Amino acid sequence: MPAGGGLCLGRVRATWAPKGSTRAHWAAVRPLELKYDAVVVGGGHNGLVAAAYLQKSGVNTVVLERRHVIGGAAVTEEIVPGFKFSRASYLLSLLRPQIYKDLELKKHGLKIYFRDPYSFTPMLGEGIGGTLPRSLLMGGGMAETQRQIAQFSQRDAKVYPDYEKFMNCLVSAIDPLLDTSPVDIGAMKRGSLIQRLRSIRTLQPLLQAGLKLGTQLPQYYEILTAPVSKILDHWFESEPLKSTLATDALIGAMLSPHTPGSGYVLLHHVMGELEGKKGAWGYVEGGMSGVSHAIARAAASHGAEIFTEKPVTRVLVDNNRKVQGVLLQDGTEVKSKLVLSNASPHTTFMKLTPEDQLPEDFIKRISQFNIKSPVTKINVAVDRLPNFLAIPNTTDNKPLPHHQCSCHLNCENMQLLHKAFEDANEGRPSDRPMIELCIPSSLDPTLAPPGCHVLSIFVQYTPYILVNDRKWDEQEKNNYADTVFDWIEKYAPGFKASVIGRDILTPPDLERIFGLPEGNIFHGSMSLDQLYFARPVPGYSNYRSPVNGLYLCGSGAHPGENRSSQQSNLQHCLSDLKN
Repeated sequence: MPAGGGLCLGRVRATWAPKGSTRAHWAAVRPLELKYDAVVVGGGHNGLVAAAYLQKSGVNTVVLERRHVIGGAAVTEEIVPGFKFSRASYLLSLLRPQIYKDLELKKHGLKIYFRDPYSFTPMLGEGIGGTLPRSLLMGGGMAETQRQIAQFSQRDAKVYPDYEKFMNCLVSAIDPLLDTSPVDIGAMKRGSLIQRLRSIRTLQPLLQAGLKLGTQLPQYYEILTAPVSKILDHWFESEPLKSTLATDALIGAMLSPHTPGSGYVLLHHVMGELEGKKGAWGYVEGGMSGVSHAIARAAASHGAEIFTEKPVTRVLVDNNRKVQGVLLQDGTEVKSKLVLSNASPHTTFMKLTPEDQLPEDFIKRISQFNIKSPVTKINVAVDRLPNFLAIPNTTDNKPLPHHQCSCHLNCENMQLLHKAFEDANEGRPSDRPMIELCIPSSLDPTLAPPGCHVLSIFVQYTPYILVNDRKWDEQEKNNYADTVFDWIEKYAPGFKASVIGRDILTPPDLERIFGLPEGNIFHGSMSLDQLYFARPVPGYSNYRSPVNGLYLCGSGAHPGENRSSQQSNLQHCLSDLKN
């Protein structure tokens, strides 16, 4: 087992403030004031986006972050000296294109390394008699992807372009819904006639999506409601292709490929876009803090103030159920007319907001908001590239095309994925876990010393609570990481000997460090009963809450994931500010 199985390799250092620096260029230049128009609780990327739009619209805004770094889950931290890790989130794609453009993120320093090819699935148990095991390498153009698929099925290779066309049609219809507020059912039943008529207009994007799908609506309805296994079985016959595609539906979700509704999550992950390139995913130069810092610079350029190490312990509410500001851990009260919470719905309403100011039914629904998560993240420093049996390294140890991909291990067939889910569903970490391994330093040389690399390993399935009420102590964490490393070793012999240090983040760690409830990267399940006008709960899907002036602006609000739909949120905020 490598030394430093948990966090024993020295103090974690934020890369935005290395030794010798004084202050970050987005940091506030003056002390915290005691009154603002708007307070954003949490400096995650969604909160920073909200602050940038508010300040850009003339609303005096402050961001208060609990940790010593901004970015929430989109951070870069130096865990092992000389190695910079995207400690939680590790790929960029789902940030809305309009935000990218409006905030001029490229101008503010955001640089992306595009991945092509993008997916690599090596086979285990092949290669007998001196032949190399097969692998599925996707990307490099449709013709090359088809050639790769044909190793496993000529039929699948032939129909794959039709599958892509089918999915892209659904994406183009649904994508506009992500930039608009969900239908406000509540507003249709209250307020003046004009307000009711305005609320009816929120139906327009939904109707347009239906019209665009036309006569194929029943087939697309199946995508939204069926298990991903059923959808992929309809299109393909080869298990490696189906399992590789299924990982997009399962990543970050406590779902089996046979769970109804898992097909929708598959769709959500093919909605990505970067700099106009549909479906593109990339690594951010310098790690994921590059995203957060670019957004923070945009916000600061308009006058927003951003403070770290300012934990909020309470949202202040008067007897008329109107927000008054926030209370900090040190006792400081910061007054404001608006409070936007980048925290999860659970944290916002079960911990920060006075319970007596929230309706009973609302509290009950929030408490029932499904936050189950199967995720463990392991960050690893290595002294050389993994050498996969399926595609051996060259003698100069330079990165090959497959090293820039998401490497899918233990994904040879759907049954492996289902079995891994069943293990965790019974309270046990998966014996043969689903592993997504990325090597961002294969494209970004700023992350590790020459010849060395950083690995982001996203592992499923791990329960939040272990069977028999066992705790995720250091021994349990290291035992599980050892299991993961043993499996990687089977695909890439010599991997374990290359490890310099590792950082193991189980669901409780992700909750404690990043505020992700039970480690859920979406702040709550992306199941159909928790999407659109039911996110986080029915009647409050338009970012508002029962407290006048208190809004959600994190992943627990529409559209979910690690996206932002801040334009529609901004309209509500400005309306309340005027009132």
